[in-house]
Amino acid sequence: MAEKEFIHLKIKRQDTPESNPYWQEFKIPYKKKHNIVSVLKEIQKNPVTADGTPTTPVVWESNCMEEVCGSCTMIINGKVQQGCSTLVDHCKQPIVLEPMSKFPVIRDLMVDRNSMFENLKKVMAWIPIDGSFDMGPGPKMSPKEHLVAYELSRCMTCGCCLEACPQINPRSKFMGAQIVGQVRLFNIHGSGKMQAEDRIEVMKGPGGITECGNAQLCQEACPKDLPLLNSIGQINRQTTWSGILKWFNSGDRE
Repeated sequence: MAEKEFIHLKIKRQDTPESNPYWQEFKIPYKKKHNIVSVLKEIQKNPVTADGTPTTPVVWESNCMEEVCGSCTMIINGKVQQGCSTLVDHCKQPIVLEPMSKFPVIRDLMVDRNSMFENLKKVMAWIPIDGSFDMGPGPKMSPKEHLVAYELSRCMTCGCCLEACPQINPRSKFMGAQIVGQVRLFNIHGSGKMQAEDRIEVMKGPGGITECGNAQLCQEACPKDLPLLNSIGQINRQTTWSGILKWFNSGDRE
């Protein structure tokens, strides 16, 4: 068949969280400007494998289609990235699609990223504004702080940094660079500083900053090019100073 008459995909599938994975190949008519999600939708319309065998539609997750929600993250030709922003014309065929390996598979390309959201709860990744009295307007941020905070606020909890990190494995509790970046973000905020020490205490504990192996692959994998390495350095400094001050304060009490 002539070049670019079809789009050839090889997809790693899994019917249930407990079942064994298997591979299926698909071919659909070629069109310009297809992205990975739109190709999966074409397969969904007519779920037939490349050899003509009827099958079930491929399951994946997507929402915004603007590289903002992070839900369509998957491994595409061996690289973790978003299905919505990955254009077929930029991919070598056959295009190999796999679910992320650092999260439990729900079905096919859809994984359970709940651990990331649970870790956000651990570090109190929010600004408390509710209470029994009016807290008034929050403190102003300097332009320098605002620039850093804006960059960090673009994190979409996609999981790319965790997928790339060798420290995210069954033998480690490391929460990942995404959490480190969010701790830095909320510790910068004028109102968020009220819980800064609590967040740092979490970072000093199991799964915190000391379990980072400084592989620096998180920075390469981040689709938003967030300053993750800088954040790791900053939180390292904050946890070190926190430990030193706690040691001195404990000595004063004695």
